[in-house]
Amino acid sequence: MSHYGSPMPQPYPPGARLLARPETVEPCPACADPLGRGYPTCLTCADRVDAYWRADWDALVAEQPGEADERELAATVLAGAPADHPWTCVDWAMRQSSCPLCRAELGAGLACVHCAKADEARWAWDHAAMPGSMTANEHMLRLAVAALRATTPHRDNVLTYWRLVLPFLLVGGLPTPVQAGRVRIHLLAGRADELAEAGSLADMADLADLPWRTA
Repeated sequence: MSHYGSPMPQPYPPGARLLARPETVEPCPACADPLGRGYPTCLTCADRVDAYWRADWDALVAEQPGEADERELAATVLAGAPADHPWTCVDWAMRQSSCPLCRAELGAGLACVHCAKADEARWAWDHAAMPGSMTANEHMLRLAVAALRATTPHRDNVLTYWRLVLPFLLVGGLPTPVQAGRVRIHLLAGRADELAEAGSLADMADLADLPWRTA
């Protein structure tokens, strides 16, 4: 208990749980791809995905006395211990901050040493969080969004993989290691268009092997 009789904040408060997830994958009304697949270039996809981060950030802002300066709040979040805030707020604070070296969104300019260090530091939350603070789906959702916001150092197939699976992560899905491996093999075989037509993670993984793989 605190000195004022109210409970102390719990370490590693969970993130991305204030809003309900959609139950099924639906087409984006703007780009017509499965919702989320156009992230972050499609503004509608970006808005729907980012809503889970923004909800936690808005809740944090609402807790501040008076009118909070969001850039100052971002600096406070990033200067604090990883356990102090939801991982979504850590991510959003990085978006509110510019790298002092490359001037990109902090953590997004991964060719920049300072951004690379900031990006590496954010994952302390995932590795040290209390049990139940983060699900495997939430961790993978965080990985997907971080990768798609910082495209420079990633191979095209890696980015395509995250774009393909993001709509299914958004509805709570999670590829098994076998499914993830199969999808990556299909990407290496140049089958991104076929994968994009699949209606589920299982359908992506179950694409028939190409003849040269079965010979």
